[in-house]
Amino acid sequence: MALTSALFTGLSGLDVNQTKLQVVGNNIANANTVAFKSSRALFSSQFYVTDGAGGAPQGTFGGANPSQRGLGAQVAAIEKDFNPGSIESTGKNTDLAIEGDGFFVVKGTDEKYTRDGSFSLNSLHQLVNNTGDYVQGFGVDSNYNIVAGTVGNVTVPLGALTSAKETENAVFKGNLNANGQIATGASILTSQPLALVGGGPAAPLPTDLLTNIASASGTATALFSTGQVLTLTGKKGGRDQAPSTFVVTATNTLGNLQQFFQQGMGIFPVGANPGEVPDDLNNATPPPGLSLESTTGDPANTIRLVVTGNLGAENKLDIAGNGFVDANGQTPLAFADGENALGVKSDPTGESVHTSLVAYDSLGTPISVGVTAVFESAANTGNTWRFYAESADDTDPATNLQSGTLTFDSSGKLIASTGASVQIDRQATGAKTPMSVKLDFSQMTSLTSGNSELVMTHQDGNPIGTLNDFNIGDDGKITGSFTNGQTRTLGQVAIATFSNNLGLQDNGGNTYSQGANSGQAVIAAPMTLGAGSIRSGALEQSNVDLSKEFINMIIASTGFSAASRVISTSDQLITELLNSSR
Repeated sequence: MALTSALFTGLSGLDVNQTKLQVVGNNIANANTVAFKSSRALFSSQFYVTDGAGGAPQGTFGGANPSQRGLGAQVAAIEKDFNPGSIESTGKNTDLAIEGDGFFVVKGTDEKYTRDGSFSLNSLHQLVNNTGDYVQGFGVDSNYNIVAGTVGNVTVPLGALTSAKETENAVFKGNLNANGQIATGASILTSQPLALVGGGPAAPLPTDLLTNIASASGTATALFSTGQVLTLTGKKGGRDQAPSTFVVTATNTLGNLQQFFQQGMGIFPVGANPGEVPDDLNNATPPPGLSLESTTGDPANTIRLVVTGNLGAENKLDIAGNGFVDANGQTPLAFADGENALGVKSDPTGESVHTSLVAYDSLGTPISVGVTAVFESAANTGNTWRFYAESADDTDPATNLQSGTLTFDSSGKLIASTGASVQIDRQATGAKTPMSVKLDFSQMTSLTSGNSELVMTHQDGNPIGTLNDFNIGDDGKITGSFTNGQTRTLGQVAIATFSNNLGLQDNGGNTYSQGANSGQAVIAAPMTLGAGSIRSGALEQSNVDLSKEFINMIIASTGFSAASRVISTSDQLITELLNSSR
């Protein structure tokens, strides 16, 4: 019966408009939900009854159109609107918003996707959403480089992660005065004349025991005794040398004391080993090091301990009256500027310059390194300077590290260098040993100027520091700031894109799952493969348009009321029909 069909047609109208009203109500309810995407209900006509199929024109017949009666409406689809909402700044660095296409990847029991970036850090420093799902991203290797392709939980260990880096390179800048005086002299410090206890039949030798060494002015008493602790506090170029200690034993010889002075004063001796000055470059001065020599006028059977320094004014040596004392403040040996057995007098002259730098071992411990450059020779093709690197923080007894040369051409440009890699021992410190530091002098020049200048401008190590802050860039990279002033990449937030966002399945709670018609998730870094960029300290707002939703609500209400009138009218007609049949 047609009236019965009208009832069901009206009922379908109630149903679809009720669904539309429900969709509108859900949109309005979520108008302030972070990153919420509004929906719309789309209708389509339901079944049709064909009363006449119609026919094509032919002969005397002009044709007829089909005659069909519809049986109501149905919900064709409820579609998401994935247009972006406005972005609002929050100032919280764990709040993230996506500008453009894509979804954050979160993982709990299964993998989900969301535009809601209201994240926070849990007690394990992991980035999570409001329901405890872990935000996914890319980690870093031991050198803080992003490991692309491997997705995992994003961790930002504030207050827990410490960082230290061993210095591997140190860069120097400056100019070495090409108009300076070539270094030709060195410090020559001589002790008082020494003899064997009791006067002895000959002068002391390096193999003689210290406990058998006396002053020539008092041979009855030895200058040294077993267990005696002696401290050397000399100066070099006017700079205090780190104090060094010598403990006298029953087997110590005068040669052992010579070696101690050489190491304690940071003298680079003649030789071919690392840290030593080649023989053929020291012809103009007495060979640097420690020797035993007699000078004119000294008593018979006596010898002096002679300390000979390296070239240049910045290598000038000084051991004051209290520079070598025992625990009681007594001075067994006194040194003063003098001359050697050949009559060469102390004359530490020549153009030179000194600088220092602080490097760091693998544990972040600061290591002080001094570098002295001395004008060694000049030629028509350019100049040669010699540098000396030393460190009191080197754990072996010698403070001298390395000596090398810098060769400049006639235009003052550095063309060659030797010995520019220094090895610093860190035995028994827990740090990697030896640490190797490359001294980069490539930016140095040798031009005529008033003064030589040498300064370290950069070194690539750093002391220990604790992660105390971080920020997330447009590319999703998480950059941590440490208390030592360093920054390191800690990871990268990942973004998933789909070929058809409308095919995603809404799980509620602002998350989506991959649907049958969404395509596979493509997880990549932001701003790649079509993914949008990330805004840190901001959240995407709902894209619900309230004015539009109010209009849709009126339309749905009107449609519902009209459909209900169809039902009530059909009911009245059926009642009238039943009453008239009595």
